[in-house]
Amino acid sequence: MSDSLLERARETFGHDRFATEVTGIEIVDVAENYARCELAIDGRHRNAMGAVMGGVIFTLADFCFAVAANAEKLSVVSVSSNIVYLNAVRGTKLIAEAQCLKSGRKNCFFRIVVTDELGTLVAEITETGCRVEGC
Repeated sequence: MSDSLLERARETFGHDRFATEVTGIEIVDVAENYARCELAIDGRHRNAMGAVMGGVIFTLADFCFAVAANAEKLSVVSVSSNIVYLNAVRGTKLIAEAQCLKSGRKNCFFRIVVTDELGTLVAEITETGCRVEGC
């Protein structure tokens, strides 16, 4: 990870106020086609049953995808996402890691894995992006 790349990603994606201010997601690591983001869970993230709301998990994954896909240059938007919720969150922090599996001229395909700090596999997401110039 380049410190300047991390600083630039934090500055750029700090403008995504829903993810950073409302939800509280932090960018921890970034490289070309890779990102790691974390979220400390608190009461605002829980549903009526007391579990972490699925939308929170998806928001974390989607934001992590955006950071990874746009680490070098803002040019990719999501066109398709699929999420599979695998286990309930057991810990107090969510961790998302986005990794590019295929990067083409117009499209890219990422896998995002969400765990908690205890290692519980919470969700797996696949996301397809399109380069704005190619869409």
